Amino acid sequence: MLPPPGTPGTDLPVREVLDDVVAALAGRGTALLVAPPGTGKTTLVPLALAGALPAGGRVVVAEPRRVAVRAAARRMASLLGEPVGQRVGWSVRGERRTSAATRVEVVTTGLLLRRIQHDPELPGVAAVVLDEVHERHLDADLALALLLDARAALRPDLQVLAASATPDTARLAAVLGAGDDDGRPAPVVVATAPVHPLEVVWAPPTRPVRPPEGTRTDPALLDHVAATAHRALAERDGDVLVFVPGAAEVGGVRSRLASRTGPDVDVLSLSGRQSTADQDAALAPSAPGRRRVVVSTAVAESSLTVPGVRVVVDAGLARVPRTDHARGLGGLATVRVSRAAAEQRAGRAAREAPGAVYRCWTALEHERLAAQPQPEVATADLTGAVLALASWSRADGADLPLLDPLPAGATAAAVRVLHDLGLLDGDDAATARPTARGRAVASLGLEPRWGRALLDGAALVGERTAAEVVALLSEDGLVGGAGGGAGGGDDVASSWRALRRDDDPGRSARWRAEVRRLSGALADLPSAQRPPAASRPSRTTDDAAAALVVGLAHPERLARVRPGGEGGSYLTTGGTAVRLAPGSGLRGAPWLAVAVADRSGSDPEARVRAAAALDEDGARAAAPHLLREGEEVSWQGGAGGDVVARRVERIGAVELASRPLAGALDQRQRALVAGALADGLAQAGLALLPWSDGAVRLRQRLAACRAALGDPWPAVDDGALLGRAAEWLGPELAGARRRADLARTDTASALRRLLPWPEAIRLDDLAPERLPLPAGTSQRGAGPRGAGPRADEGSARLDWSDPAAPVLAVRLQRVLGWTAAPRVLDGRVAVVVHLLSPAGRPLAVTADLAGFWRGAYREVRAQMRGRYPKHAWPEDPLAP
Repeated sequence: MLPPPGTPGTDLPVREVLDDVVAALAGRGTALLVAPPGTGKTTLVPLALAGALPAGGRVVVAEPRRVAVRAAARRMASLLGEPVGQRVGWSVRGERRTSAATRVEVVTTGLLLRRIQHDPELPGVAAVVLDEVHERHLDADLALALLLDARAALRPDLQVLAASATPDTARLAAVLGAGDDDGRPAPVVVATAPVHPLEVVWAPPTRPVRPPEGTRTDPALLDHVAATAHRALAERDGDVLVFVPGAAEVGGVRSRLASRTGPDVDVLSLSGRQSTADQDAALAPSAPGRRRVVVSTAVAESSLTVPGVRVVVDAGLARVPRTDHARGLGGLATVRVSRAAAEQRAGRAAREAPGAVYRCWTALEHERLAAQPQPEVATADLTGAVLALASWSRADGADLPLLDPLPAGATAAAVRVLHDLGLLDGDDAATARPTARGRAVASLGLEPRWGRALLDGAALVGERTAAEVVALLSEDGLVGGAGGGAGGGDDVASSWRALRRDDDPGRSARWRAEVRRLSGALADLPSAQRPPAASRPSRTTDDAAAALVVGLAHPERLARVRPGGEGGSYLTTGGTAVRLAPGSGLRGAPWLAVAVADRSGSDPEARVRAAAALDEDGARAAAPHLLREGEEVSWQGGAGGDVVARRVERIGAVELASRPLAGALDQRQRALVAGALADGLAQAGLALLPWSDGAVRLRQRLAACRAALGDPWPAVDDGALLGRAAEWLGPELAGARRRADLARTDTASALRRLLPWPEAIRLDDLAPERLPLPAGTSQRGAGPRGAGPRADEGSARLDWSDPAAPVLAVRLQRVLGWTAAPRVLDGRVAVVVHLLSPAGRPLAVTADLAGFWRGAYREVRAQMRGRYPKHAWPEDPLAP
């Protein structure tokens, strides 16, 4: 099928290695082709393979994007001098241009993946070419793994060629060859291209630009990109290709440029959201005497040739999928491009002749970019991949030749979601298998959530209505996000009505085609899997039907308005806080079914991009599996709070109704209350308990024993006591119902529960509360003559505030005759004696009482005997 040499458009660098590619596939069955952009790998290789294969065998070429599918098919058909649909055809979801004569069929990678799942033998297919594998899209990784597994088990004759401009050669060759008997890497064929000179112009913004957050790009950056494109038009010849991260930025830069360019310049846009006609216009050559500026997303980064381009202006940003598994949010994020992607983009300017690239960042920033793009498997929502893998073998793909294993956490989250949706029969990735409904959903060609919404929604609101809402939400760019969708802003029902009115014919045509496809997919289901006829309840207005279908897809995103939220703040059943945009027509709705939301930066609330209004009945109907009624006992209010015991009805994290628990508590309820009180102790601390002087002194004495003697004396610091609360406060926690009950605790008695019985017996000996004083001191001047002794004058209280240095504060006359300061804690710690005057004022502080008698006492005696003559100040303080 390959046109002869000299045919216009076929003398490209890859032609020199076509025989090597054919031979490598014939010999090993798998091969890797490495060829830079513009070498002809996308168009000439499939034609060469088709010509070398036996008659009747079809070559399937998988491209990552629809626009690339159509462009590649048209280019190959034009080389053969035929219209598309004869020997070269294409197929995308919902649309096909092939015939019985087709030998080369170009498809999206996602469509190829579904075909493999439907029939792993791929009847009639002799070879598969996976193009642009270096982009590491999740569908491409899965398709390669399933192709290699099918080839090893069912189709050893199937040829598989991976083609790319900048792959990880050794790694990919190893995976391609792993299924062969000898395990050797697959052969690698390299095509080189003549290098046209490429000038790099570093063109960073002159003013600071805010980094992107979520899908938000600073308008100042768009201003700068438009200004740089205008500069490039003035400084260079040829057409200009401008790369920005998404469709909203395409529109923003295009509108800025349209007001600045001359009448001989056409400003066009190129993105996956556009109609086929608009995409074709962007890929057509310039008219004579005119120049073009094509503002594009990453669709022009690979697989496509935009003719006439001599200059690339690169904003340096890309939009990639990101999933927040903890909050149940998924969407797109704007990130810096990798160096490999930047080189790929720049190469578009030097594909046909010398060119230039204007990079809107600095050379230093370029060196700090990641070398390669992050594989999509590391960041994307894996529910679709997990359902596909579970339908094939194992949900985690552990037995397949994947380029990267599925992340364990994201896989577990996907398995849980699929199990909750009724699509898997278990929540263990190693053993879970698709249910009958899961197999039906897998056959619909949709992400599992939207497949489930279509199948179950058809039974509730009718097949046509369910298909229309799912088509609206599953097709990129029809609703939500930047740009306001199809005319309804963030309101799904309004966007739906706008599409029915045909307000935007291009969008409406794409939506109607998808509605037809989904309706046909439902009709093709086996009768056992078909949804029953809808009862069509009277409340099924547009808003209610849209909300119900959205809720079936995302039950964890049903959201109720929050008290004090002023109509804009909501709590979802998954526990995530979300907020409507200011001015949203949905503000004030009591409930929302949120289809699209994303969170950016440090914002605690996710921003709702697309939702539908509903009521509580609709929420109950959309997520009956999340409805729960039960007793909830918890500590609420932090340090100043209390136990709250209620019977609560919830839908996920959203409370619907509650009433207090009344009457006597049973054993289970008492255990819940005890746990809540323990939580309160952890939050409020030991201040919840009454601490009498005796309890405080006991705790101090226990702390001194712990510090001096160690185990088995218990630690009694706050952390230790809170950690063992159930042990020493068990009876009090078991008998209490609220905070006030704990305030009646005998804390000292409770503390003694921590003591083993031998230590309990020794406590008063080791750390006494009082120390006996020398005999007779109460009569030796302890008070005026004739005064009788008090009952406690034979001892004095120890102060244990400092566990390492207990203090005895006592009048000097009461320790006359003591030769040395007493020691406690098995003699390990000396008591610090604070000697006081008869009036209670300090005279001396010492742990060396004998030294005091020999020295400082004489001076004290001389000063005090005249002041307190009625008290004893013996010359010999140690005399009996």
